[in-house]
Order: sequence, then C-alpha cells, then structure tokens
Amino acid sequence: MDTKQIEYILKIAEENNITKAAGKLFITQSALNQQLIKLEKELGTPLFHRSRTNWHLTEAGEIYVKNAKQMLQIKKDTYQMIHDLTEGRCGHLSVGFTAGRGITMFTSSYAVFHQLYPNIIIEPKEGIVRDLQKLICQGDLDIGFLTLTDKDRTDDIYETIYTEELFLAVPSGHPIVKSHPAKEGEYATLDIRELQYEPFVLMDKRSTMRTLVDQIFSSAGFEPQILFETGNNHTIISMIHASLCCGILTYYYVKDLPPGITCFRLPSRPTWDFTASYKKGRYLSEAARCFIDLMKSQWGKSGTPDQK
Repeated sequence: MDTKQIEYILKIAEENNITKAAGKLFITQSALNQQLIKLEKELGTPLFHRSRTNWHLTEAGEIYVKNAKQMLQIKKDTYQMIHDLTEGRCGHLSVGFTAGRGITMFTSSYAVFHQLYPNIIIEPKEGIVRDLQKLICQGDLDIGFLTLTDKDRTDDIYETIYTEELFLAVPSGHPIVKSHPAKEGEYATLDIRELQYEPFVLMDKRSTMRTLVDQIFSSAGFEPQILFETGNNHTIISMIHASLCCGILTYYYVKDLPPGITCFRLPSRPTWDFTASYKKGRYLSEAARCFIDLMKSQWGKSGTPDQK
C-alpha cells in the first residue's frame, strides 16, 4: 500500500509550512506542491489556507488529516498482524523512554529482545513523559515507558511495571541526620516540615515527578524555597552531594547514591508508577508485548526497598 501522498499532506499540516515540510521529507518544494495540487484537484477543494509564513488547514483539510491518520494506523496495524504470522518475525517497533533510567532499562532489555527478535528493527525515541504521551496518542510511538502519577495518565493504556517510592534526600553533614538516626539497613522517617526553611533542588514543572512533589509540599502546608529546577535527576544528586540544598529522589536513584547523601522515607510513603503505555484501541504486536514483558521480568520488583 503506497501512502506517500498521505504522509506528504500530514507533514505539511504538522509543519504549517510547505517549505519546512519539503525539507523534512527530503524532496523539493515544487514536487511536494505538485502532489498537494493533484490531491486538491481530485477532491475538488483546497486543504490548506496558504500564506507565506503559515499554512493552516481548511475545514476539508481537517477532515482529510483526521482520516488520513486513521488510514496510516490501519496500515501499520495490518502489517504488524501479518508480521506476527510470519516465522521471520520482521518489522519495526518504536520504543520511547525518558532520560536517565529510561536508557539504562532499555539497553538491558534490548539485548535479550534482540536475541528473540533479531529481524525486528527498533526505533528508540527519548523525551519527557508528556511529549512521549503525545506521540503515543498520535500513533507515532508503539510503546512508551513512562513514570507518572494517576493524575498524569491520558486515555491510552498503561500497564504498571512497578510502583516506586519517593524519598527525601539531604547532605549527610546536615544536623538533622544525627537527630534522626536510622537502623542498620533501613531508612529513618522524616517529616518534610522539619526542612521547610532549607533550600531545595526540584525537577522542573514539565516533569510528571513535579506533580507528585508539589502534592507533597502542599500536604505539608508550605511552599519550598527553590534554589534550582532541573530536568535531570543527576543534577539533583550533584547539588545535594555538594551540600547546597535538599531534594526529593525516587528509589531508582536512592538505591545507588554515592556517600555524602542521606535519604529519609516520608511519613505518607508517596509513590508513582513506572508504566508501559500504548495507544488505546490499536493492535499491540507480538514483539511489543514481548518487550513489555521483558521489562516487567527484569524491573518488576525494583520500586521500593526490601524493608518495612
């Protein structure tokens, strides 16, 4: 099934500019414009309102784009169904993950996956959770491995791989460490209100982790003094290690922290989920199912410490 013309029109709609779309498609603007004119002649109506700087869809264009996306999804699902019937197990699988833990988890699972499906071409994509959710919703990503709270979930499918606890992290030289000693092999519990006058480094507002962090401070009844905001957990670790501030970290990072940082459990034991997400209503290929199951088998018990 040749869907190039559909892909051309969708790219123009995505870029709102025929010149940019042609560049992304690696064809000339003239060739792309000819394809558009041919289709509009066939349909008997323009699909775009044209201007030098901004092309936007007409009412007919909106109808075309909506149904064109569904046609591409049907094509993709059909090919995946057929590939699942073949012993060669060929095809493509696009997998999204976040920076930090995502790449580590992906690479460890991919090695096993490649042995099972050597003819499947993996297309990895890295991004923040909300961007990956958008790609899943649009049908541009087969699976996304995302960390989020229930409030951050969309209408798509989410399979929980593990539930992960969040911890309060402070420099080990902070006086509160001595006043709240932990039993060997365990974490002491600390009310975050005891640090309300301390500076904090937090994940930035684009992060789904920030949703939960804001809830923690709101429940404690105070707004934190934010020294720095970042999209990188390793930045949080570095700043706490340098005794500049306190922070909140997930257990994935807590379990492998360097000396110089002490972590406490919070009384409410806040958690979020590490999930596998895919588009609701679309066909999930055998290869995609296998990749999710591999992630569950390798990481399914890594969300919380083994203690009461």
